[in-house]
Amino acid sequence: MDIPFKIDNTTITLPIISVVVAGWTGRNLAAVQQHIDELAALGVAPPSQVPLHYRVSSTLLTQDDRIEVLGTGSSGEVEPLLVRSGGMTYFGLASDHTDRNLEAHSIAASKQVCAKPIASELWALDDISDHLDNIALKCWIEEDGDEVLYQEGTLAQIRPLSELCAGAGFDDGAAMLCGTFAAIGGVRPASCYRMEAFDPHTGKSMSLSYRVTALPVAS
Repeated sequence: MDIPFKIDNTTITLPIISVVVAGWTGRNLAAVQQHIDELAALGVAPPSQVPLHYRVSSTLLTQDDRIEVLGTGSSGEVEPLLVRSGGMTYFGLASDHTDRNLEAHSIAASKQVCAKPIASELWALDDISDHLDNIALKCWIEEDGDEVLYQEGTLAQIRPLSELCAGAGFDDGAAMLCGTFAAIGGVRPASCYRMEAFDPHTGKSMSLSYRVTALPVAS
């Protein structure tokens, strides 16, 4: 599928033919193992390897400001996005919206059933490669009518993006969601998400926001 992005104030349409969601990408391996153990206690099978690359349909990527999900058991999370096109790698922003109920049965399936909102802007990775670890990501959710901080961290908490690309077959036409941080107060559903990537070296930021409509679960 072809997706338009704003790059250096110019809108360019890039073809996306494969999408990977990288999981278990934390740089602190002890913290990753703790999370694996926590999920195992809830019945979620541990990953076959760390990190793990889940392949999903390219049609899940969306720049719409609203997505529809089945039931109320899903949630989003802020993640760096990488896109490869024309021999260039670009940095963006995405939400790995996931069905948490289905996750207990199959993480791969839980990734596939929800749309993946992405920002409409990209930065050339070469422009930020010398200070990637300083790029900050934040996510806010709407809760009881208020906007609250849900996630916050820097890319220093995620494995080097070059390492994740090397394990994913990251060729032209590929896009990859690169992992995230722990949720403040725990993972939980929300009706609205607002996310931001901020470069403290240049003062530039990019944003992503979307609302969630829960469809009824018929039986």
